[in-house]
Formats: sequence, structure tokens, C-alpha cells
Amino acid sequence: MGTQRTLSRKKMDMLSGSIADKILFFALPLAASSILQQLFNSADVAVVGHFASEPAAATAAVGCNGPVINLIINLFVGVSVGANVVVSAFIGARNTEKVGKAVHTAMTVAAASGIFLLFLCLAVAEPILIAMNTPEAVLPYAVEYLRIYALGMPFIMLYNFGAAILRSVGDTKRPLYCLVLSGIINCLLNLFFVIVLHLDVAGVAIATVLSNVVSSVMVIIFLIRERSEIRLDIRRLGISKGELKRILSIGLPAGLQSMVFSLSNVIIQSVLNGFGTSAVAGSAVALNFDNFSYFVVSAFTQATVTFTSQNFGAGNYGRCRRIFRISMMLSLLFSALLSWTFLLGRGIFTPLFSSEPEVLEYAEQRMMIILSLYFLVSTYEISGAALRGLGHSLLPALLTVFGTCVFRLFWAYTICRIYHRFDVLMSVYPISWMITGTAVLIAYAIVRKKVFSRRSPQLH
Repeated sequence: MGTQRTLSRKKMDMLSGSIADKILFFALPLAASSILQQLFNSADVAVVGHFASEPAAATAAVGCNGPVINLIINLFVGVSVGANVVVSAFIGARNTEKVGKAVHTAMTVAAASGIFLLFLCLAVAEPILIAMNTPEAVLPYAVEYLRIYALGMPFIMLYNFGAAILRSVGDTKRPLYCLVLSGIINCLLNLFFVIVLHLDVAGVAIATVLSNVVSSVMVIIFLIRERSEIRLDIRRLGISKGELKRILSIGLPAGLQSMVFSLSNVIIQSVLNGFGTSAVAGSAVALNFDNFSYFVVSAFTQATVTFTSQNFGAGNYGRCRRIFRISMMLSLLFSALLSWTFLLGRGIFTPLFSSEPEVLEYAEQRMMIILSLYFLVSTYEISGAALRGLGHSLLPALLTVFGTCVFRLFWAYTICRIYHRFDVLMSVYPISWMITGTAVLIAYAIVRKKVFSRRSPQLH
């Protein structure tokens, strides 16, 4: 296979033609995929919130595990972003031999990291939840949910890395197909395990694991049957040192950023746990809508990094600039539309997850504070993605860690101790978005000017 041979089958031509429609074509199925993936957890919350024997405690148990799970997996999910960038850049540079090496290195890392996370999650489940000041009534359910959820870690990693590889050629539809089927299976199993078998929290955890198995198996089958240079051959699985180094140079800063970001959310969750079971449950309900809104931003973030890395690899600098502007505009628009829809319809949406008045009161309070300004997340996510597409991953990671994580820890341990109120705690989110967005936008403008003033190094 020649190193400069043109890809035999591209899903999308990112190097020429119009940009806005292609970004939409890329991002919207990806947003739908991520929202369906979030629906796994949302379905868990909804089912236990209505049908569990102790609905408030069960809802809180599922909800308080979200930050913990993100903390555990986000380092390696960030590495999958590195795989996407590297494969996309090699495609842009027409280096098809390196594409194959990067694909097989990425999937090997996925399998190994999934097994590692399985045992890590089993080991830390109870200690980390105790350290988070999880309410005593919630703790047994939370530990049970997290330990069962851990069994799905290898499949979560295989899906995320496999989907990242498919996205590198513009294919966001097949990951969506995987999640449509697995999401339906998850919802049906939730109802069966909780209503029929009365397994409560354990039931929704088992359903989530099984649905993750389905989505990962499907994406692997797609890659094995692929006819282009991203085809997966099980016999070629292994580590290519050069490609691993490139993947980690991009993915590790992104993963560490997400990990530290999740750590700050764990701290916020530990403060939140001090407000009691209803507050934890109400926040868990509202968090579903935060996540749905975030996945719209995340979809345009993935589009930005994929389109930018391909065009940067091909030397299309003017096109990189246009990609940034269009992605930012679309992300701001779509995230605002979705978050404001949830905000205005909060009286309709929140009862889907709980019927307890105090829980719903906390949920609506969180939505009012956070969703009104959620579109600001686009300012640092899109500019950070553009920087990663240009090969600069550490800078946006450091700025995001400072602007969100460090500031949130400061807020939690100072302001919230003086003003111990739920609304004061929630206010840290929009304030941190403003700080981080300003910093990363300035960094992007400076780096872009420097990088585009000289010829980029060629990928070999």
C-alpha cells in the first residue's frame, strides 16, 4: 500500500467545496449520537425516578456517579480525540500507510485502556463515593451502580475509539446507527429489569452495560468490513511507536484537561451532596439537559478538530480560518436554541424524570442558572478544538484547566463556604465559562497568526 495513494473511499471531501453544509452534515448526526448515548443515563434516571422502591435515593445514586464516571474515563476519551486528529491529518496529507498504522494503534489502546479502567473502577468505587460525601441513604445504591457500570468499560472505550476513527473520514452516521439500536435496547431493558424484576439501581446499570456491548460490537463490525484505509484487521492490532507518540501528543493534553475538569466537577458534586438527597436528585435531573446541550457543542467541536486537522495537513490555511468562523457561529446558534428550549419548557421536561416536588424545585433552579448562558461553552470548546487541529493541544488544556477547574475549586472552597446556598454553587458554571472562553479565544488568535505565517512541518 503506497504511502501517497489517494484514499479509495472517502466519506466526505473536507478539503474542497462548501464548508457550512458539510460541517452540519458531520455535526448533526454526531450530536444525535451523543444525545442518544446520554439517553442511556437519562433513561436510568427516569426509570428509577418513577419505578424504584426509593426513587429519590435511586435517582441521586445514578446522578452522583456521573462526575465519577467522567473522571475515570475522560483521560482515555481524550486520547481517542488524538486518534481522530492523527488519522484525519494523515488523510489530509494522503499518507495512507500511516492511516492504517494509526487505526490499529488506536484500537489496541482502546482495548487495553478499557480493561485497565474496568479494574480501576471496581477498586475505587466505594472509596471515591465516600470521599465525595455521598449521603448515607444513597451510598449503597451508588456503589452498586458504579461497580456494575465498570463491567462495560472495555466496550465504552472500543466504541469511542472506533467512532473517532469513523469520524476521521466524515462518517458520523454509522456511529449514530449503533446508538439508535443500543439506546432502544437500553430503554427496554431498563423497564424490564426495574418494573418486572425489581432490580432498581442494579437493573438500570446492567441495562447500560448490555447496551454498551451492542454499540461497541456494531462499530467494530463496521470497521472490519470497511473497504478504505481505515479498515480494521484484527491480525494487525498492535502498537506503532511513531503513531502512538503522535496520538498521545494530541490526546493526552485533551484527556488530562477533561480529567481535571471532571475532578473539579467531583469537588462541586461533593459540595452539592451536603445539601441533601433532594438537592442531589434535582441536580441529577437538570444535568440531563446540561448534557444534551453540551453534546451539540461537542459535535461542532469534533467537526472543528477533524476539518481543521485535515486541511492543516493539506496546507489549506485560509480554509482553516473559515472552518473556525463557521463552526463557532453554528455552535453558538444551535446550543442556544436547544438550551433555551429546555429552559422555557422546564415545567414539561423535568417531570419526565421525577414526580417529587422538592426534587423538581432544585432541578428548575439549576436549569435557570446554567441553561440561560450555556451557549458560552462554545467559546472555549470551538477555539480549543481549532488549536488541537493545528497541532497545539497543551495550550488550550492549560487555559481550560485554569479557567474552569482552578476557578471552580476556588469558588467551592471560598465563596460557597461563606454563602452556603444551592444557587451560589451553581453560579460558578457561567462565570467560569466567561473566563475560559476569553482566554482560549485570545490564545487561538495568537497561535493562528504565528502558525499560518510559516509553513507547517510535513507528516512523514
